[in-house]
Amino acid sequence: MPSPLKNSLVFEPIKVGNVTLSNRIVMCPTTRFKAAKLSSNEVSNHLPSDLMVEHYAQRAQYPGTLLVAEATFVSPRASGFDRAPGIYNEEQTKAWKKIVDGVHAKKSFISLQAWFLGRVAEPKVLKKEGQKYVSVSPIYPTDEAKKLSEEAGLPLTELSIDDLKSIIHEDYTNAAKNAMEAGFDFFELHGAHGYMLDTFLHENTNQRTDEYGGSIENRARFILELLDHLSTVIPPSKLAIRLSPWAEIKGVVEEISPIPQFSYLLAELQKRANNGKGLGYISLVEPRVQGVFTASLDSMKGTNEFAQSIWKGVTLRAGNYTYDAPEFDQIKEDVSNGKTLVGFSRYFTSNPDLVYKLKNDPSKLVKYERKLFYEPFNWGYNTYDGKEYDESAERERYPQPIQ
Repeated sequence: MPSPLKNSLVFEPIKVGNVTLSNRIVMCPTTRFKAAKLSSNEVSNHLPSDLMVEHYAQRAQYPGTLLVAEATFVSPRASGFDRAPGIYNEEQTKAWKKIVDGVHAKKSFISLQAWFLGRVAEPKVLKKEGQKYVSVSPIYPTDEAKKLSEEAGLPLTELSIDDLKSIIHEDYTNAAKNAMEAGFDFFELHGAHGYMLDTFLHENTNQRTDEYGGSIENRARFILELLDHLSTVIPPSKLAIRLSPWAEIKGVVEEISPIPQFSYLLAELQKRANNGKGLGYISLVEPRVQGVFTASLDSMKGTNEFAQSIWKGVTLRAGNYTYDAPEFDQIKEDVSNGKTLVGFSRYFTSNPDLVYKLKNDPSKLVKYERKLFYEPFNWGYNTYDGKEYDESAERERYPQPIQ
């Protein structure tokens, strides 16, 4: 069927930071655990695989499209999952450069999402890698997490002020430099979904009594200090951050409205933009998305509309569109202000040519297979071809896990 998006603002150019995109459709970060080859002692080295080179290049095929790469550990102590990538050493940086070069060869753009797990890390993985189990405050996200911590003999501990300073000046700084060395167009902080940065912002996860806890201003302090410092390391126009004001996952509970906290943070970011240090974009997860789940409309506690009156730069909105039948009127309404990008992820997995299909014929969209998202194999990752999916055939073609 003809696409109502074809002649809309969705397919008009937009400047983001110092690059100009050809359209406003963005591939959002999708962790798939297809990286992280294992060393001989079964400790993950968090090295991006060649499968990822193919994956991102396929999805960059519409020239001028922005892709946001999957969440990537900024340092060894930021980790805690197997088979997820890092960008804290030379080998990882070179592996990422192959991916970035593949995207740029298609004349598209790519952002790295910088990740620090914090309290949602798996204690047994941290112990295997010789790392501590740390968080903003020593509050376990779930009873199960506490049990796993005890089984591993690795208690959750609060990050000291010295720890926080070194995370800024060492972990994130090194990762940002490596991302630029690899050629990334943007460096996006993962400040959403209950991971370390996000846990600074919520009262039930941040119970610190120093200058990083207590008041709204204090809870925003670490993120602002981090961005202020990174703005001296790389151009601020190459920086971005993802936020999820309404996500109640991984032990995050909105005991009061998140609007005052996030309004303050956005206002501070806008103040910096007014002084010539504006971020490339801010990515906002819509309340319709609760991690890997889609919330019912009547269960949502609020909207992100408050952000539009505060942040005047480019906003990437994701999670506000149904996947079985994309809401074209909603997409057109969202981009009508001229500064909004719209993000997709699950349908980008099953449709490497998603941008072409949304422009020309959305009826040809291929449904994704959710159960295959996190398998340590290639099927369901680089194997979608528009035909009916035959899992048994793919298992025969790819019998070995990623090594």
